[in-house]
Amino acid sequence: MTIAYVTAGPDPSPTKDYAEGYKPNIPSREPSIQINSSTSNPGSVRQINKQINVACAVFFLYVYGGMDFAHSAGWNQTLNTTATQVFKCSWFIGVLAGAALASLTMTFLPKLPFYVLGGLMQLTGSIIFTCKPFDYGCLLAARYVAGAGIGLITVPFLIHSAEVATDNHRGVSGSMEQCGLALGIAIQVIYDTQWVDDKEASVNEVHGIIGIVFSIIGLGMTALSIESPIYYLRIKQKEKARKCHAKLLGSFNHSVDQEFEEIQLYVAESQKRTFCQELRISVVPFIKLLLYRGFVAFSFSLPLSESLIKSALLTEGFISCWPVTVWGLVRLLGALVAQGFLDKLGRKFVSLVGLLCMAILMLCMAASYANPANALMTYYMYQVWRLGLAFQAFAGLFVCSSSVYLGEAFPIKVKPFFVGYIIGFEQTIHIINIVGYNKGYENFFYHYYLSVGIILLVGVVFFGIVIPETKKTTLREATKLFQRLQNIRLF
Repeated sequence: MTIAYVTAGPDPSPTKDYAEGYKPNIPSREPSIQINSSTSNPGSVRQINKQINVACAVFFLYVYGGMDFAHSAGWNQTLNTTATQVFKCSWFIGVLAGAALASLTMTFLPKLPFYVLGGLMQLTGSIIFTCKPFDYGCLLAARYVAGAGIGLITVPFLIHSAEVATDNHRGVSGSMEQCGLALGIAIQVIYDTQWVDDKEASVNEVHGIIGIVFSIIGLGMTALSIESPIYYLRIKQKEKARKCHAKLLGSFNHSVDQEFEEIQLYVAESQKRTFCQELRISVVPFIKLLLYRGFVAFSFSLPLSESLIKSALLTEGFISCWPVTVWGLVRLLGALVAQGFLDKLGRKFVSLVGLLCMAILMLCMAASYANPANALMTYYMYQVWRLGLAFQAFAGLFVCSSSVYLGEAFPIKVKPFFVGYIIGFEQTIHIINIVGYNKGYENFFYHYYLSVGIILLVGVVFFGIVIPETKKTTLREATKLFQRLQNIRLF
């Protein structure tokens, strides 16, 4: 090394070399050393926070959405009005309608108006719950409005979160949807079962007050969100796109120009293709994620809730017992664990482990219901709620990756339409679960758990073959991986 430095040092004509554009190697190394050291700077943490600002804002909006979700899935024990089948389905119908509207309009609109409008609709629904807690018609309208608000938020968010986060943080950003829903579910389950009748305030009033708080916080935080550079590149406003990109990554990041070139290439590849071409190459990803997100609907449903409620009442004698409280919390715990692994260990392996355990546990619950008389026996009902607790924990592990995959799988032009359709399909499964349970017979739980358990078990094999691992890949690379028929690699 010493000989090399001595040989390179004495340059007989330095002036001539600089005039010809020669740049010595040593100075060029100094900036790289400074940049590498700046990655541990607190400024890098601030820039990561900027990337997930929109995820944090929408997180609070999803918390109230999770409360309405749980309210529709059986956790309305102290409801002041009759929870009819229409009442239970209303929120899901609202989400379906909102998702359809968002998918048709977001191609030419920025994301922020959807968050603001969706948050205002949720705020409206929560205010109605607070002001008219005993009026069935008003409560039904509130659920339609709040559901439509969540639908308006979900489609833009799943796309936006993938576009503004770096390749190393897409998992954390996208999984905020399911984490927010899980927290809302936990709040609703615990609050609904621990509430006693001698309280002065109506249970619906408290539901609305909590919704008002989270809706206002979410609406306030939307002001901190940054629009996707991809949106501005699509409408040919390159300077605005560069400014947004610089805000997201920060000037300290040595790869800001390289990553901007990558998203330019991502947009340019899409612009070269026609809408029909993108539609054709999206058929395989669409089938994969239609089934994958459909499985999410089986992770929390009215039959699961009613099974736990009935088994807890039989074994503990009352619903405000510790198994129900823990049942509400373990899904959130599983989702948080999954969120921590999505960008490190990967999406696929964690999700498949969760799905495999879900399938096994559901088949075990089916065995507990094999004989209709078992539903009246304490021993078997103890097994049911214990298995139900474990099921929700592993469900939390599984569901988070679906949000991330929806933001990665499709080309730009068709992404809103496919994401909106898949979200609508998920709500349709929830509605079918509600209608099917209401029309079920004595042995409904056995047939439901057996059929769904088999479906989930087959899904483990299918998704293990076709779902790709997209950890630390660019959006362009992730989209191409989804277009492949098989993706065996687990890590």
